[in-house]
Amino acid sequence: MSSTPHDSNADASFPFSTDATNERGQPLYLPDARQLVPPPRAITAITLGAGARGNVYGNFALAYPDHLHIVGVAEPSDVRRDGYGDRHSVPHDARFVDWEEVFARPKFADAIIVSTPDQLHFAPCMAALDAGYDVLLEKPIAPTEAECCALLERARSTGRIVAVCHVLRYAPYFAHMRQLIRNGAIGRLVNIQHMEPIGYVHMAHSYVRGTWRSSSTSTPIILAKSSHDLDILRWLVDRPTRELQAFGALSWFKSDNAPEGSTPRCIDGCAVERSCPYSAVRIYHEQRQRLYVFNNLAADEPARGEDILSALRTSDYGRCVYRMDNDQCDHYTVNLSFDDDVTASFSMDAFTPMSGRRTRVMGSHGFLDGNMQHLEAHDFRTGRVTQWISDVVEESNDDAQSGHGGGDWRMVADFVQAVAHQDASRLTSTIAQSIESHLMAFAAERSRAQGTVEAVRV
Repeated sequence: MSSTPHDSNADASFPFSTDATNERGQPLYLPDARQLVPPPRAITAITLGAGARGNVYGNFALAYPDHLHIVGVAEPSDVRRDGYGDRHSVPHDARFVDWEEVFARPKFADAIIVSTPDQLHFAPCMAALDAGYDVLLEKPIAPTEAECCALLERARSTGRIVAVCHVLRYAPYFAHMRQLIRNGAIGRLVNIQHMEPIGYVHMAHSYVRGTWRSSSTSTPIILAKSSHDLDILRWLVDRPTRELQAFGALSWFKSDNAPEGSTPRCIDGCAVERSCPYSAVRIYHEQRQRLYVFNNLAADEPARGEDILSALRTSDYGRCVYRMDNDQCDHYTVNLSFDDDVTASFSMDAFTPMSGRRTRVMGSHGFLDGNMQHLEAHDFRTGRVTQWISDVVEESNDDAQSGHGGGDWRMVADFVQAVAHQDASRLTSTIAQSIESHLMAFAAERSRAQGTVEAVRV
């Protein structure tokens, strides 16, 4: 990270990895020197789910083998399982098709990385805790409020460490913003306006055509996409949530809005395909966006043009966005009140050309304005304006935050230290610290569906 010279609170350098990348082929950012003190021995872990997130977390072990060593993998896809196993030199007898097979064996690692689909977080995490493993748990914690609370109680009763992958807490941008608030740089905190611009391509890809298009088979979008944002608001405010009210709907991606001449698939002679911003032909074949979903077609090699066209004829990613079985909201607003009369508003919007969160923080003596690239601090007392500039590259139209603003590997580094020293205080995202954001999301869904103001009780 870099900042203007007069900003004494800026984070130290946070360099690129020279060879490791995220699921979109972008360089990941390295943890800082404090986090990279090797533990007494490398901790061992088993990855459940070798998809995009499982690879991001697992790749830390490839870059830092003296910190983390992957000794097992469970993944139903043969291509993903063997590709992951080969990269990490996992013995063939420790490559499992089903996550339940892992727990049929005696404990053979320090930790479990749960990066399975949303609906498969609860059961593997419970099994891991019962078997004596510490857990790195991809968000959401679980798809229901009852299951979230049950996992918290099981973590407490077993004494195991459960780190929730609320990686934005580890992004230097948000860490710096929180430090300014806590240090009184803007006086007393009064209000926060926070926006998550999903980006129209990402919305169509993930929440209309993709894995998370159904709130019943995954989780509601406020949890699946925006639990990060509710968590960041709670973390920045640093006070309990009192109550909230939510509004939102699916207004555009439905059959009523299908243009005349459109077809069930973009590739089937659709009359408006050339002018449609959601054209699967343009997004995947011509622009080559988000091709990680087609990796199964060509193993670890980049998806070839003919493979992409074939997938557009058969997979959900080639279907018309107006003719899907989707139900996720394409816009969502939550108004929140916290203790000490602090308020916040959150807006999640599909229809933006950009990605990357936007945040404004109002205080009694100052104002913060940032977009994950640039943070500007106004001091009303002196008239001074301080700037902090991030080196993390954001790509428009693709929601491409390299390592979630630099947070992914910083989180893994802290998890390694927490497990190695059996000290959960080394984490900022234990399940006890992260569960409130999930309870906020469940309350928001009740409020949106019922038109009520909901209390949030932890």
